[in-house]
Amino acid sequence: MGGGMFLAVVLLVAGIVILFKTVRMVPQGYEWTVERFGKYTHTMSPGLHFLIPVVYGVGRKINMMEQVLDVPSQDVITKDNAVVKVDGVVFFQVLDAAKAAYEVSNLEIAMIALVQTNIRTVIGSMDLDESLSQRETINAQLLNVVDHATNPWGVKVTRIEIRDIQPPRDLVDAMARQMKAERDRRAVILEAEGHRQSEILRAEGEKQAAILEAEGQREAAFREAEARERLAEAEAKATTMVSEAIAQGDVQAINYFVAQKYVEAFRELAAAPNQKFVLMPMEASGVIGSIAGVAELAKEALGRQQSTPRGNPPPPPRATFPTGG
Repeated sequence: MGGGMFLAVVLLVAGIVILFKTVRMVPQGYEWTVERFGKYTHTMSPGLHFLIPVVYGVGRKINMMEQVLDVPSQDVITKDNAVVKVDGVVFFQVLDAAKAAYEVSNLEIAMIALVQTNIRTVIGSMDLDESLSQRETINAQLLNVVDHATNPWGVKVTRIEIRDIQPPRDLVDAMARQMKAERDRRAVILEAEGHRQSEILRAEGEKQAAILEAEGQREAAFREAEARERLAEAEAKATTMVSEAIAQGDVQAINYFVAQKYVEAFRELAAAPNQKFVLMPMEASGVIGSIAGVAELAKEALGRQQSTPRGNPPPPPRATFPTGG
């Protein structure tokens, strides 16, 4: 009885195992390879599948989704013998499960080794400044080389990114000092250019001011000369009129002319701000006589206009002279 129970249990367990070996369900995003007596036959896509136990078995379970692979940090020597630490990430996707399973022993380890080797090759051909400033170029070169190398493995490398490039600490300090010196040099140059420009503008302003001042002085001198010319013309005209009057026998014109000049000179002498006392060079009665002569001249001219009929020339005026006191 006990032996029968044991046999039943063994058969039940064997049936369950055979059932699980027969019915296989592949999850989405994966593909499983199928082997018959250890030899690859076909690939199972996502879904429900049935296999003959013992004869067929699952070989490799391959992830068909895009994956991210970290590239460990490594020391790389640049073209100018600078040692930098470089790490990155690789984005890849398996397109052929059979090739990824059987063409390479360990896909991830192989890809990491391949990327690290090409990082040393690409950065080793560049100077330090180029490697720090041309990340896009490095990424493009790495992607081209690694994708071509992994193509026989059924893998598509979609993207490679250099995550960090770390120069040595002393080199970073030297670059910082160089950058600071360059900025200081630019600041000094800009300051000198600003000072130069301000001096040029100031000189231009002074030049323009001097030109305007000279033009103003020239215009003022021209106006002053013109005024003097007009005054001289007026003086000459007055003198001519007096001379004509004398030539016609009107001696009172001399008295008028002398009295006018005398009064003007006396007015200028009295208006001087630094004069406290005025000494008369001649008696005032002479000036009064001249003014009286002017009045007499005006009176005679008025009488001639009233008494002389129209069309007859006036008689010659009577000559008078100022008398002194």
